[in-house]
Amino acid sequence: MLEKKSEFTIYPITVLQDNIVWVWVHNCNAVVVDPSISEPVEKWLLEKNLSLKAILQTHHHDDHIGGTQKLIKRWPQAKVVASKKELKRIPFQTFSVGDNDVFHLMDSEIKVIEVNGHTNNHIAFYISKEATKYNILFPGDTLFSGGCGRLLEGTPTQMFESLCKLNSLPKSTKIYPAHEYTENNLKWALTLEPTNLSIIERLKLIQNKLQKGMTSLPSTLSEERKTNLFLRAENIDKFTMLRRHKDSWKC
Repeated sequence: MLEKKSEFTIYPITVLQDNIVWVWVHNCNAVVVDPSISEPVEKWLLEKNLSLKAILQTHHHDDHIGGTQKLIKRWPQAKVVASKKELKRIPFQTFSVGDNDVFHLMDSEIKVIEVNGHTNNHIAFYISKEATKYNILFPGDTLFSGGCGRLLEGTPTQMFESLCKLNSLPKSTKIYPAHEYTENNLKWALTLEPTNLSIIERLKLIQNKLQKGMTSLPSTLSEERKTNLFLRAENIDKFTMLRRHKDSWKC
């Protein structure tokens, strides 16, 4: 059983090839973000004697919603929070939200940020609490550590605007992406900026963590501003060039 804490803590459950299901724990309650599959999440929650309070869905892809329906069968009281524009593709949502909506969960305020690009109607969840001065972002597949999502439905302009939205958050914001892509992204970045010391040093630190069986995440917005080429793109033309280059790059 986890030690009970008044502050919340976020834990990773690694599943599939590189997905990370984030579990936000506060006392005896838990919120799960983008559960790809149900079995390891359910097992983890039961082992820790936690009650599932809600599931946050950033977008409709199966590796983000694939475990949701089984989890809500086990915990039918859990809310499923998703974009109200995705009622067809996430039909089991029970708490529908839109851009700039604010709601409260586990003694925290959560803001919904629409971040189109990877998919249409993709949303991110931003959690802030003045009393404890923490800022948390669950960006789904929009912002990765050292990278950003592929443009599967949206346009370069949409993704660029979405990243600008996220880049306007406080630099101390902790970022919890849905995939472990950091090493690959930083290796790509070094092909374009081979003398960038921030990227070189961060890659060494990340590789050391991964060799120890740890995840490279979370990141911080401050770190991303130094090492994420997409977040540093000055304009849409630069962003578009970077996205095309990354799409064709082979590790």
